[in-house]
Amino acid sequence: MVENLSGQGNPFMDSLHEECGVMGVYDFDGRDVASDIYYGLFALQHRGQESCGIAVSDTKGSTCKVDSYKDMGLVNEVFNPENLGKLKGDIGVGHVRYSTAGASVRENAQPLVLNYVKGTLGLAHNGNLINAAQLREELEYTGAIFQTTIDTEVIAYHIARERLHTKTVEEAVVRAAQKMKGAYALVVMSPRKLIGARDPFGFKPLCIGRRGNAYILASESCALETIGAEFIRDVAPGEVVTITPEHGVQSHTGLCLPKEQEARCIFEYIYFARPDSHIDGESVYSSRINAGKFLAQDSPVEADLVVGVPESGNAAALGYSMESGIPYGIAFMKNSYVGRTFIKPKQSYRADGVRVKLNAVKEAVNGKRVIMIDDSIVRGTTSGRIVSMLKDAGAAEVHVRISSPPFLWPCYFGTDIPERRQLIAYNHTIDEIRDLIGADSLAYLKAERLEEMVGGLGICKGCFTGQYPLEPPKGDIRGDYFDKDAEKTAGAGV
Repeated sequence: MVENLSGQGNPFMDSLHEECGVMGVYDFDGRDVASDIYYGLFALQHRGQESCGIAVSDTKGSTCKVDSYKDMGLVNEVFNPENLGKLKGDIGVGHVRYSTAGASVRENAQPLVLNYVKGTLGLAHNGNLINAAQLREELEYTGAIFQTTIDTEVIAYHIARERLHTKTVEEAVVRAAQKMKGAYALVVMSPRKLIGARDPFGFKPLCIGRRGNAYILASESCALETIGAEFIRDVAPGEVVTITPEHGVQSHTGLCLPKEQEARCIFEYIYFARPDSHIDGESVYSSRINAGKFLAQDSPVEADLVVGVPESGNAAALGYSMESGIPYGIAFMKNSYVGRTFIKPKQSYRADGVRVKLNAVKEAVNGKRVIMIDDSIVRGTTSGRIVSMLKDAGAAEVHVRISSPPFLWPCYFGTDIPERRQLIAYNHTIDEIRDLIGADSLAYLKAERLEEMVGGLGICKGCFTGQYPLEPPKGDIRGDYFDKDAEKTAGAGV
């Protein structure tokens, strides 16, 4: 799928966005960790391009001193040798953000740093709490004053308040987590401990790594490899881990659910995560290969060439080619330098704005019957332009295959899926969508293939079926128009 060309809310783009990436490092030898967090965030940049930040502390210094820097923009736009060099400390947390709840402003950038009677907390969060409004209201009625509009601040306040009544900060994290409903992968920095927590359903990924005497928490294993760290294991759904020099990695598992209730976001495997990452023992790359193979088995078509829409469609296209025997090729050239800060095209060019990001290779497709693999269709606008691009380049036929089922429901757990009336599959049949995007044929991955695609892991597929792992909120926490039909029928299936 083509990423958003010029930021959130561009009506000419048709892409999904993940919420955030988190990173934490504790170097027991006392070395500064800011540069490691910087390179780790760089590896996680695909998880959020709106803002980023790093907060560090010296465990041998004052319990109240935290150095931090955050701003709007990409990692390499926000940080430079000067401001990175000022971040001195052997423990720290970092964050890259894309907003699905809370405005896209500097005040909502993370990590959040909270000073309270027990010292300081630095917090980075990936996910959405569906009961954030209720938790926030409870705090406001007891005098809390909020500086942001994000649920991460709600989490930080609850951890701080629980810490007043617990012996350890990790116990406070566990008690605060018991109040939270929804998706969260947390990295928490206290004056002497690095703590990671993952929601009981395992919606969002979090893993543990080690390099010498430094321990790392990260959203994806690719961030560990970027800084030369060894992958140790994933933080299990419902687990809280505490990292200290005295005890290494300690586990607290009081939040766990039965395996059959675990509900990882399937789009980590389809689209969000980097293909070189592993999540809960499953290779993202292999999952996408599997999706392509299943598409070839279930929705075959005679063609001359299989191509993927960069980047997330490439591995699925290779899987389709491997299973079908139809040659795999490269039909698109992607401009890697069009980022979040790209200046919007003038009105006369906006309809073709996708061509600035992507261009078809005429020599590859001219006169050929092409199977085009993409990860999803949201509103259909981008898919139609890419099909048109291939036909303009001389493709005789374009058969579209999608490595996920049709979107029929919104997501409340950290994926930027719009409300139902904006989803093309909610309003149209597959044949109608095929005609609207100008394809010669169209087929989606079957929903029953999803568990098989990820080796039998427990997954959330609520955006396809309307059957969520927990009751959705009675209002759209993402700030968009809330579809009353979804409120009436969520959880009932379609």
